[in-house]
Amino acid sequence: MAAAPERPALRVLAHPLRSRLLGHLRVHGPATATELAAALGTHTGATSYHLRKLDEVGLVEDTGAGDGRRRVWAAAAEPALPDVADPDVMLDEDDQAAADWLARDYVQHFAERADGWVSDRQQWPATWRQHCGLADHAVLVTTEQLTALTAELTEVLERYRRAGAGTPGARRVAAYTCLLPVDPAPTA
Repeated sequence: MAAAPERPALRVLAHPLRSRLLGHLRVHGPATATELAAALGTHTGATSYHLRKLDEVGLVEDTGAGDGRRRVWAAAAEPALPDVADPDVMLDEDDQAAADWLARDYVQHFAERADGWVSDRQQWPATWRQHCGLADHAVLVTTEQLTALTAELTEVLERYRRAGAGTPGARRVAAYTCLLPVDPAPTA
């Protein structure tokens, strides 16, 4: 396997505010630095600075919809990040550290979102309470079946990505997938 080219986007994204900015834009759509600062509880100067850093590496882009200094930002359609799960992608030590930080930050963000659901779920109708929340499903699979399971889950999520668009009562739902081995790692 050849070493991967330098991945500055991975290193730039490995920052608490930057990862939240990109995440917010991906979930909520385009926004100004002022709107993002209000949503994330920070100030506009920091938000603007970090948006420019994300823009420099192709993770966000100016939509051109703003006027003057009021720029409207959006998550890039095709972010310039390596697929760190791809076994053919070799990361250097700094990139691996950035990827590990991002993975842990993602887990922390998920925990915060899940905790928020636990706190707020009684405010939702019964059907939403029944179908949202945490569940685990133990399955026994081979490597090939694991690959197929991942592909099928991805296909279902893609099918529902915009299924409710324009439908009254439709609400966004974040679906987190986390397939984790239960048994110990195989030895050589």
